[in-house]
Amino acid sequence: MSYVDPRARQIPGDDTSVPAPYFHESEEPHAHAGTEPMSDSARPEGGKGRRRAGRGRKPQGGGRAGRNLPAAIAVGVSLGLVVLASLLIQPMALLVVLVAASGIGAWEMARALSTSGANPPLIPLLAGSVLMTGLAWYEGADALVLGLLVTVGAAVLWRLADGVAAVRRDFTPSVLIAVYGPFLLSFAAMLVRMDENDGPLMVICTLVAVVLSDTGGYAAGVFLGKHPMAPKISPKKSWEGFAGSVTAAAIGSSALLFFLLDIPVHWGLLFGAVISVVAVLGDLAESMLKRDLKVKDMSNLLPGHGGLMDRLDSILFAVPTAYLLFSIITPS
Repeated sequence: MSYVDPRARQIPGDDTSVPAPYFHESEEPHAHAGTEPMSDSARPEGGKGRRRAGRGRKPQGGGRAGRNLPAAIAVGVSLGLVVLASLLIQPMALLVVLVAASGIGAWEMARALSTSGANPPLIPLLAGSVLMTGLAWYEGADALVLGLLVTVGAAVLWRLADGVAAVRRDFTPSVLIAVYGPFLLSFAAMLVRMDENDGPLMVICTLVAVVLSDTGGYAAGVFLGKHPMAPKISPKKSWEGFAGSVTAAAIGSSALLFFLLDIPVHWGLLFGAVISVVAVLGDLAESMLKRDLKVKDMSNLLPGHGGLMDRLDSILFAVPTAYLLFSIITPS
């Protein structure tokens, strides 16, 4: 998920449909949308008068970030309940959820990349999404890598019918779509299958760690954020918010892993901290991608959220990392 201060200038590629957990507050009490917060030394004399026209204005949308907050909450809760139900009632249902998410993600990525002039072949990429998820579920990591190679090869052959120039143009976008989505998301299938009893709990712990990271970052960014973290990628993320993300995820995960999986507290602290770091990196990676493509959201599929990939950006990096960490910290 990308986050931006609603009072700052909106930049193509920044997702303004979700709250900004890392944004740092402007010191100007009457700053409004379309203005950049300025330091006292940079503010010209009489500058306060220029901002008076913005007094009394309310941000458009349902929340302070300019989104439909009730719709966003409803969609977020609904998605969480679907995943939770599939894990707790019938883990096999998660395979269906992952296949659907991978296919939607491939479609959204192809749609977004088409704005740059690319034309990745959607049919082999959708088929490859199903193939990779199924291989990861039934056969594991080696089969998943093989599925990735088959998917990329099929996309190349599909484009070869249009000539070598089409292959050159669409090869990199096809690889990006196959990896950034279906391949990374397939690690959730392997995580569930890692342990017959605790696999679903491992996925739940991973998702909760990401939620804690986002929540902690939001709270710390709102109340403490002052120092920009990555101003060229996501202008209103702050280092204080990042610290809040890591702290919340580490503390919460230490308790969760201890009580649910009987994993020592120190391993839980490490797990939460690492998941938080990669979740933030995933968020920044999608912000950078959307900025380069000059798109706000991957799609308009989810009210109040944008596209499904706009909700999965942090999770995509977190799931493979969790699979690796659990392989290390859990007994064989």
